[in-house]
This record gives sequence, structure tokens and C-alpha cells, in this order.
Amino acid sequence: MKLEPKKQRLQKILAGFLEMPKDILLDLPKITVIGNVQMILENHRGIVEYNEECVRVLVTGGQLVINGEKLVLRTILPEELILEGYIKKLEYRPG
Repeated sequence: MKLEPKKQRLQKILAGFLEMPKDILLDLPKITVIGNVQMILENHRGIVEYNEECVRVLVTGGQLVINGEKLVLRTILPEELILEGYIKKLEYRPG
């Protein structure tokens, strides 16, 4: 079992104590999926790979891999992206 670094444990405790959303305090990605046709990803760090069948995005602690068909990036902002198409699979790869 992997132990969390002290700073991360303290941030989690602080988030619970202050009742702040963990995605904000810990800089974690926030993923909103609408059916299997749209995904909104907040707190990303950049796009690694993009084609109609696979999108790989850097997030804190690793990568998020989205597989599907006819995937299209509708919006790309510094910390948010909107992906549309037929989403088949979401996978988090620790890095």
C-alpha cells in the first residue's frame, strides 16, 4: 500500500475541515460526463494525444485517456476542455 505524502494528507484534512471542494484545494481533475456523448474536464494540464478514437490529457498525478469514436474537442481553455463524440471508455493512468 502506497502512503500519501504529508502535504497531500494535510490538504485533504483541511478540505474536509473547511468544507471546501477537494478538486479546488487539491488541484484534482473534475470530470462531468453527459451520457456517452459529452465530457467536460476541468483542471487539466494539456493534451498529449488527440485523434477521432483517442484523447490523452495530462492531469495532476497522471493522465486521463478517453477512447471512443468521432471524438471532437469542442472547447479548449487553459483549465477546461469539452469533448464530444461517442465515448466508450475513460481510464486514469497514474504517472
